[in-house]
Amino acid sequence: MISDNLPPHDVEAEKAVLGSLLIDSEGIFKIAIFLRPEDFFNPENQWVYDACFSLYQRNEGINQITVAHELAQKGRLEEAGGAAYLSHLVSIVPTSLHVEHFAQIVSRTAVMRRLISAGSQITALGYEDDAEVDVALGRAEDILFKVRQRQSRQDFVPIRQILGQYFEEAGPVQPSGEEIPHVLTSFVAIDDILGGLQRSDLIILGARPSAGKTSLALNIARNTAVNQKACVALFSLEMSRQAVVQRLLSNEAKVDSRSVRLGTYTEKEERRIMEASGILSEAPIYIDDSPQLRVVEMRGKAQRLYRERTVDLVIVDYLQLIQGAARSESRVQELSEITRSLKALAREIDAPVLAISQLSRAVEWRSSHRPQLSDLRDSGSIEQDADVVLFISRDEMFVTEDDWKKAHDVEIEPYPRGIADIIIAKHRNGPTGEIKLRFVPKTAKFENLEAEFSAA
Repeated sequence: MISDNLPPHDVEAEKAVLGSLLIDSEGIFKIAIFLRPEDFFNPENQWVYDACFSLYQRNEGINQITVAHELAQKGRLEEAGGAAYLSHLVSIVPTSLHVEHFAQIVSRTAVMRRLISAGSQITALGYEDDAEVDVALGRAEDILFKVRQRQSRQDFVPIRQILGQYFEEAGPVQPSGEEIPHVLTSFVAIDDILGGLQRSDLIILGARPSAGKTSLALNIARNTAVNQKACVALFSLEMSRQAVVQRLLSNEAKVDSRSVRLGTYTEKEERRIMEASGILSEAPIYIDDSPQLRVVEMRGKAQRLYRERTVDLVIVDYLQLIQGAARSESRVQELSEITRSLKALAREIDAPVLAISQLSRAVEWRSSHRPQLSDLRDSGSIEQDADVVLFISRDEMFVTEDDWKKAHDVEIEPYPRGIADIIIAKHRNGPTGEIKLRFVPKTAKFENLEAEFSAA
């Protein structure tokens, strides 16, 4: 029922829900998953349901006596109409069989009210003269997303349905145009261990500066987009989109990155660059190089691209440059909120999110120079939220060839020039360990070296 000049509501449905609960307290188990006290339009009904919900949370029975006592405890019994109103609610409901139906009506009208509120907030954004267009659009999308998120709660799913989904996704890679079940990095050893980058996973890639973390992320973006036609959303908070494209061109054409940047390549190299440009132009890679991007804006942009076409991989370069909520008390708390938001994004769009992270200087002070989970800078809950944590370690960054010869038998352990150890420090659903890749500094490119895996 919707009265003139009032937002959508149905007081009769609200009363029917409450009366049903007072008749049969078991009804709360059917509706508590999606119906909240704030969904009720009438204040008195909201207070009564809040009392029922509180009793439910404490695993106590719901009836006229317990609800009246709970309302009295909260100082709202008389405001809610007293014991007489509770008796009235019981008298108007002959059966509790339809409690879920009436609860859905209350929930739906609550969503419509929130939608109206969201429209008012978006209208107010439009009147802000000093607001930047992209920021305003991001805020508007976030407002609408919160309305949708509030509505989309999942319930239990029978194992038969989940098994059906598993066997659909576990089959061979789908042809172009269909959803890609597993995003393959094309680095054989990494894909063997991880089974590819899994949908809804948050993957952290950490390393010290100049170790090649951005290069590896770009190599993965290229490989997935070119080899699988996977749609890649790349947030580059540090490098401009021109710099990103130049590095991708250097990788693809196998031309020195400095020559590509300065345009000092030979005619032969120019032909290779043109061929590389043709390959990359067909790759579904979308680059956003907005600096100082807030995590809310990032989620909004990723969701917008997801609505336009299926997103198969999100890459964030890099984690510590993302702006968190202004209300955060510390950078650690802020970063914790950011990683939780990125994990939520991975779940929302059902795609792996690969986030690059800096590491603390503790790596350089350690004699082995091997990264550890504790090295994640301003770590907060990075380790906890991540499904996979990868580190890059290159001995040649810390040990000269002469020093290496003094400590190793070079016949057995040659100097690791151009060798990168990829450390799988955390793998929620599989083994940890190390693999090796070749790193080509001139083109900042990683290549397969071996498919062997050293388990931890």
